[in-house]
Amino acid sequence: MFIPNDVKIILDTLKNNGYESYIVGGSVRDATIGKAVPKDYDITTNALPEEIIKIFDKTVPTGLKHGTITVMVNGEGYEVTTYRIDGEYLDNRRPSGVTFVSNLEEDLARRDFTINALAFNEKDGLIDCFDGISDLKNKIIRAVGEPNKRFKEDALRMLRAIRFAASLDFDIEEKTMIAIKMNCNLISNVSTERIRDELCKMLVSNNTTKAFKLLEETKLLQIILPELQLTVGFNQRNPHHDKDIFSHILVVVEKCPPVLNIRMAGLLHDIAKPDCFTIDVSGIGHFYDHDRKGVKIAGQILRRFKFDNESITEIEILVKEHMNVLTKPTEISVKRLINRVSTKIVFDLFTLQRADALGSRFPQIRLDEINEVEKQTIAIIESKAPLSIKELAVNGKDLMSEFSIKPGTQIGVMLKFLLNIVLENSELNTKDKLLSIIYDKYIK
Repeated sequence: MFIPNDVKIILDTLKNNGYESYIVGGSVRDATIGKAVPKDYDITTNALPEEIIKIFDKTVPTGLKHGTITVMVNGEGYEVTTYRIDGEYLDNRRPSGVTFVSNLEEDLARRDFTINALAFNEKDGLIDCFDGISDLKNKIIRAVGEPNKRFKEDALRMLRAIRFAASLDFDIEEKTMIAIKMNCNLISNVSTERIRDELCKMLVSNNTTKAFKLLEETKLLQIILPELQLTVGFNQRNPHHDKDIFSHILVVVEKCPPVLNIRMAGLLHDIAKPDCFTIDVSGIGHFYDHDRKGVKIAGQILRRFKFDNESITEIEILVKEHMNVLTKPTEISVKRLINRVSTKIVFDLFTLQRADALGSRFPQIRLDEINEVEKQTIAIIESKAPLSIKELAVNGKDLMSEFSIKPGTQIGVMLKFLLNIVLENSELNTKDKLLSIIYDKYIK
């Protein structure tokens, strides 16, 4: 196993001071299966926290209560944790306390899955007390020890099992899978932030479809994303769609690049379809206004999971505009689209729209239309044509100064009026011309 020099320094320092130490967990797992060089290296040792602090020049007591000290080497921090066993779990999230132990195997026994209960150092080589190597070879996610106990200790482990199964393309071992189904309700005890982080990792994994199908199979989906559960098996009864809503959504997500906000928009773009479903006299299904109603539902979900405001705004725009594929784009219609979406994410919108088209029965017509709109968008942006209020040759202060107008909503109305005019004719975007237009419209 490749060990970075900084990590070697930590291991050697502990060894030279008479202590055991090993690299442990995900970095050992990834190195064993030949994944890219790990970014994070966790170290476990029989040295007590105060002893770790004593033998290293610079440390940060980031998790002193649970035996974790961050050791700084060349400006980088590495977590070094004392061997421990966890106390009683009272809330399905975290132990009430920890007890430090001197035996590595006791420490490994408290970990979530066999493939994460691996340890390594150059002296002893690979330490595998729970057949993690066998499970890696057989592509199995298996809980260490009794799976029911593992999930009752920390219910987030159920989502981690699914995330690992998806990202590694492994199967979840039968007893572990049964335990997830039996304990799925415990996920309600986990903070929305922790659930959000696992969902985000699933979304940008290379097998999102597998992850969300496992969430549905284990009943976790209906607890953490009940709005998405409603789409499962929902027959669209529309000639343009050959999949139920849930299957269509998963195809769209997979067709998007692994960029979180785009994939989240893909996951939520049709979230309102079950609420908007109607059947016409010919027996054809329709979902009128599902894009607009979807914005509201998507916003509720994103706020429930405490996404940041910028991400919420961008995802809402993508959901709202995903149906706006211009069939006969004109310069003014494309400019208005760019104005509504912003130059920052307009190309993300085209990416989402392409993925949506590829998830339907007849994608080519829409793909051609999207390509044409994108072509015009590039030309418009390269022309430096004004596309937003901030790009107007006048601002609110100019209007107030020129016409002795007090601050208020009227300023915004005037600027929007000017923007609509400039979108149609960018040559009018000079200070004199815009002030003259305002004078003629509102002042004289």
